[in-house]
Amino acid sequence: MSYDLPGVLTLASAVCAGVTGGVYLGFAAIVMPALRSLPSSEAVATMQGINISAVKLPFMAIFFGGTAAALALIVAEAAIGGTALGASRRLIGAGLVLASLGITMVRNVPLNNRLAQVPPNLGNCRDSWKTFDQGWSRANLLRATASIVATILFVDSLSLSPGTD
Repeated sequence: MSYDLPGVLTLASAVCAGVTGGVYLGFAAIVMPALRSLPSSEAVATMQGINISAVKLPFMAIFFGGTAAALALIVAEAAIGGTALGASRRLIGAGLVLASLGITMVRNVPLNNRLAQVPPNLGNCRDSWKTFDQGWSRANLLRATASIVATILFVDSLSLSPGTD
């Protein structure tokens, strides 16, 4: 592995993208199916609590730290003129990290904010939950895929020796 600036930024981006991708995949495969098995009022209240917990350390440090590392990687590759196969994979991976951030900010966060306004104790929040779940889950699966593919590309780029990069 290379310990130059792009190598360090790639490693940081890979770790953060892998962690966030794992969280998103965990939601898609475990959390959301479990919430769907609950009455709507309980699902809404539980997701509201999850959303409050999600915007705290350590997840926010991993989420935004990985994005910062990906942005720095793009700048570093542009500065050194990286055009080889490894550089291309790193840049595509960084782009996917930014796409995951974009999906989160444009789709998941607004849906979370809308759900936060739903009073779960009124008992009839089925339509709100269904609308939230459909849109949020689709966007979550997209960002999970982007993060996981980014991780694969980052790790693959690290496996290329400097002579083949």
